[in-house]
Amino acid sequence: MRRYLRVLVLCLGCGFCSLLYALNQLAVSLEEEETGGGGNLKAAAASWLTVSGRVAGKGARSVGPKEHPGWSNRYKLMKTQSSETMHLAVVACGERLEETVTMIKSAIIFSIQPLQFHIFAEDQLHHSFTNILNGWKFLQTFNYTIYPITFPTENAAEWKKLFKPCASQRLFLPLILKEVDSLLYVDTDILFLRPVDDIWSLLKKFNSTQIAAMAPEHEEPRIGWYNRFARHPYYGKTGINSGVMLMNMTRMRRKYFKNDMTTSRLQWGEILMPLLKKYKLNITWGDQDLLNIMFFHNPESLFVFPCQWNYRPDHCIYGSNCREAEEEGIFILHGNRGVYHDDKQPVFRAIYEALRNCSFEDDKVQSLLHPLELELQKTVHTYCGRIHKIFMKQLTKSIRDSYNRPLKER
Repeated sequence: MRRYLRVLVLCLGCGFCSLLYALNQLAVSLEEEETGGGGNLKAAAASWLTVSGRVAGKGARSVGPKEHPGWSNRYKLMKTQSSETMHLAVVACGERLEETVTMIKSAIIFSIQPLQFHIFAEDQLHHSFTNILNGWKFLQTFNYTIYPITFPTENAAEWKKLFKPCASQRLFLPLILKEVDSLLYVDTDILFLRPVDDIWSLLKKFNSTQIAAMAPEHEEPRIGWYNRFARHPYYGKTGINSGVMLMNMTRMRRKYFKNDMTTSRLQWGEILMPLLKKYKLNITWGDQDLLNIMFFHNPESLFVFPCQWNYRPDHCIYGSNCREAEEEGIFILHGNRGVYHDDKQPVFRAIYEALRNCSFEDDKVQSLLHPLELELQKTVHTYCGRIHKIFMKQLTKSIRDSYNRPLKER
């Protein structure tokens, strides 16, 4: 009889402990729901941020979660690990620090999925980039790695002096970032007026032969450079502009390219130097000309996106000639020819300065949109300024969409 009583007491004790454990788990679950995030989300945030701020070859610097005064709760949720990370590369040399930082800021402001920045910069710029980007670590929506400028050893000097200093670094990204499947390369003078997610989604529109996407150099042949002056082959009717280049780098590394140097097809790492040796006396725009030659011989490999994804002064200084931008607005602004820093195209400069000066914590409608609208009205004495509404159209939509976005996507 005593044996049965002991068993009964033991069973009751086990049952009571199980009940306490269940109640405790329920309480934890309710608490996580009330605070807007569970342990898994926090763990994902921590693990995703552990390598943020890493400088290639110099160890990793952690920029983990940190509260920031005045930062709205709607921005605090970290992207979950199931979100696709978008890889963006830029090459910065000389006086390009401020431009590059402003470009990065514009990408961060509007994008939804996590961003991984690959920053190739001269050694003297590394410390400045690290200081600035670590100051944004409270955002918890991006990661970055800084790399030195590197070229193939045997021809490093020749590649470095091609066109502008460091510009040809972009040609070697598929060979340097071997673990990266897809990448968006942009020049330092790029400003995103809509989420990076939208141009990143164009990767899914590539057919089986396409490896990269770029916009035409010109829409209007009468003012085109390649069709009037080029002394080498170029893609299409007016050539392509490489300031915004979306790449499936896995395909680029695997492809064998047709060329006019040998009957054999060559891979990406094999074709670059022979191309330079053959055409170096005939090219004006350096690495962009080499890309034009390459895609002239392999046109099936290029996805061409509209001019609104790479909108430059040439699209408006002689009159508006980007129909897609007129209809939907400008998606990516490209301030080449130094127009962010002089008075030749004040509409470009006004947008650059507005994004450079804006703060992540600001109300973008009051602090960015309204003052910018007033500033652009002062630019109507220029051809680009006369159509300033197309510069505001997508920017306005992107800002309003960011406020209307569900909390889990912010």
